[in-house]
Order: sequence, then C-alpha cells, then structure tokens
Amino acid sequence: MNNYKIFRNILLIARPAAGKSEIIAYLKSVPLEERIKRFHIGQLDEIDDFPMLWTWFEEDALLKNMGHPRIHTDEDGYFLNQYFWDLLIERIGLEYVKRLRDITEYEERYTTLVEFSRGSEHGGYRSAFAHLSQEIIEKMVILYIDVSWEESLRKNRRRFNPAKPDSILEHGLSDDKLERLYKENDWLEVSMGDENFISIQGHHVPYVVFDNHDDLTSQPGEALGRRLEEKLFALWEASKTIN
Repeated sequence: MNNYKIFRNILLIARPAAGKSEIIAYLKSVPLEERIKRFHIGQLDEIDDFPMLWTWFEEDALLKNMGHPRIHTDEDGYFLNQYFWDLLIERIGLEYVKRLRDITEYEERYTTLVEFSRGSEHGGYRSAFAHLSQEIIEKMVILYIDVSWEESLRKNRRRFNPAKPDSILEHGLSDDKLERLYKENDWLEVSMGDENFISIQGHHVPYVVFDNHDDLTSQPGEALGRRLEEKLFALWEASKTIN
C-alpha cells in the first residue's frame, strides 16, 4: 500500500439511481492492493446522507403513531423546512470529524466516499457545497455520474423494492416526488466555466464527469472498471496540481 498514494475524499454525486451505489459496490469488490494501484482508492469508508434522511422518516412515523407532531416531514413525506437538506450536509461533516478523531491513521489508510443527490428544488449542489466542512473540502475531489432525468426515472422505478424502502441499493421514490425534487438540478451551473475544477468555499476542487448514459453500472464488470480507471486517473492527475 505504501507504493501508491490514495484519494482522501471523493464526493460522489449524481441524480438518484444514476449508479453511485453500484460504483461503490464494484470498487469494494476489487482487492485492496489492486484498487489502490488502479483507482488510487484505499480502504473504503462511506458517508451517505440517505440513512440519515431515512431515520427522520422513521422517527416521524413513530411520533405520529405515538400521537405526537412530526418533526421533519409533512404527511406527504416532504421536509417541513428546506434547511433540513443543508443540515444533512452538516451531519456528513460531523460524521467525518468523528472518524478523524476515532480511527487511527484514518486519512493515511482510508478513502472516504461522500455520497448524496441534490435537486434545484431544495437548494441544489450550490447550497450543499456551501455546507460541506472544511475538513472534507481541503482534500476532496468530485466524481459526478451523468445520466439524464429520464434515465434516473427509469432506474428509480426498476430498483425500488417496497419491502426494503430503507435499503441503499433498493430504495426509491414515487414518480411525482422524484420529479418535484430531482428533475431539475444545477450541476451544469456550478461546474460552468472550468472543465477541471470547481471553486467551493475558496478551494479549487478537481472534478470529472463519468458518462453513464450507456448504463455500465447496471451490469458492473470490466467495462465499468476501465471507465472508472480512466476517469479516476484524470482526477488524480488534476489533484496533483493543487495538493
């Protein structure tokens, strides 16, 4: 492992059902030494806001059953306050700081994958980026998975398992909720002006776009591995210019 350097923090973002979780699952399947050599990714640690969000839904359902007011969401499952979306990003930062505190040589051994989706309706990536912690941003790169809204809708329908609504790989949204929350996003706006870097809180953050319109993530194999290797190599080269 000492022969190859690793990414510290990768921000993995995309529309819902774009293939983020499948990419993580693929990377986990690659043996550590090979993963470091091919992808510059060490031991994998994930911080995903979906489990945090789902806990709020569960708590509100429990409170309702107890005869108490809901705290986070209305009866239709929408947040009562838009700033709850930003609170999730703040929670991600808090979880990261705990890891730095509690795990020996965390930054030397681990690549942290921070995962979330944001639509323009609830502030978009611009708002989310404003709430990322400095500890994450300082050693962060961005991998954006690009799919169309139509593809996001199709895959969201396909993956949803109503028996496991809390599952990372099998959760989904109704069509109308997906459209309201995620049809419009501001990725093109926040990445406009530079093909390699995004300015976030005064930091020059490298990014690459992984084109997944051909849906390599639904049948993960060597084709997915080759494209990831290509994109992460470009990201690694860009990161060396600022680190």
